[in-house]
Amino acid sequence: MSFKNTFYNYDWSTIENEIYTVTPDAVEKVLQKAHITLDEFKILISPAAKPYIEQMAQRSSILTKKRFGNTMQMYIPMYLSNECQNICTYCGFSMTNKIPRKTLSDAEILKEAHYIKNLGYDHILLVTGEANKTVGVDYIKHAINLINTHFSNISIEVQPLDQEEYELLIEAGLYAVLVYQETYHEATYKEHHPKGKKSNFHYRLDTPDRLGKAGIHKIGLGSLFGLEDWRVDSFYTALHLKYLQKTYWKTKYSISFPRLRPHSGGLEPKVEMTDADLVQLICAYRLLDEDVELSLSTRENEVFRNNIVNLGITSISAESKTNPGGYSVEPQSLEQFEISDERSTTDIKNMLQSQGFEVVWKDWTNNWQ
Repeated sequence: MSFKNTFYNYDWSTIENEIYTVTPDAVEKVLQKAHITLDEFKILISPAAKPYIEQMAQRSSILTKKRFGNTMQMYIPMYLSNECQNICTYCGFSMTNKIPRKTLSDAEILKEAHYIKNLGYDHILLVTGEANKTVGVDYIKHAINLINTHFSNISIEVQPLDQEEYELLIEAGLYAVLVYQETYHEATYKEHHPKGKKSNFHYRLDTPDRLGKAGIHKIGLGSLFGLEDWRVDSFYTALHLKYLQKTYWKTKYSISFPRLRPHSGGLEPKVEMTDADLVQLICAYRLLDEDVELSLSTRENEVFRNNIVNLGITSISAESKTNPGGYSVEPQSLEQFEISDERSTTDIKNMLQSQGFEVVWKDWTNNWQ
């Protein structure tokens, strides 16, 4: 059994029709409820709910502060490699892009880690392209071993792995794994991933199940908005979340909200997601689940991030570089995608503190185990 069994009980076109035929009366009825169901989540992400964003935002803010207080967790990505064996139409690291490839050495990993640690971070996200031979599980485990004395929380966003491989990384000190389905529309997924291991839709779909069975502390989910209709993809992400919470109840979960950003090779979004749409979605997730962590990266611009931190977000990145060695080793190498909010860690920290937030640099510590 896996999420795949649940996934095929739902039809994309049917879900799409249900979302786009919601009436204002249905929205008003849902907003009167203290708790909402997955079916009611569809109502809150519908076009009919757009006039109610302010009401949703007020409730989302109250629920977030009730559960998380005035805290905001900060993290930073560290790219280890841009080598990749996949063809992905939206990614600057795609195998077909003729760019210089780089994988960090031990000395370069430590140099980047020391730079990041000096910024104040205790939570780091290691990112690689998907290349089994150069940045497979052995390389990732070695990188974790190199830096695990420097950081309380080490997360990864790399190629999907087998359960046994995740167990090895957890033993080495891995804390969380971010794995985005990109889109739950199977035909569209295959269109954007024509070659490489990532072209296997079902293997990627089952990745969170393998993580749950391996006993990971936290799993991050999300879709890449722009590949397909964001509303339908978000329903499937929520469906996935609820399945995982029920099946692997000891694991924590987070949701991220990446929108397509410019990159080398370029891809225009199939369906535009406006700032108002993103606010609506973030608030709908909070009304669906008071406990799930909601994360926003530097893909989004400064003004948007300044405002959204009060409406449901619990974790943000800052000063991100999306190229291997981008902090101190090789700052001019090609990035995976363009960053929108380029402010320093200090600037982001000051912005949060000016709004009454306590900045949290790590999620948990082994001392409490």
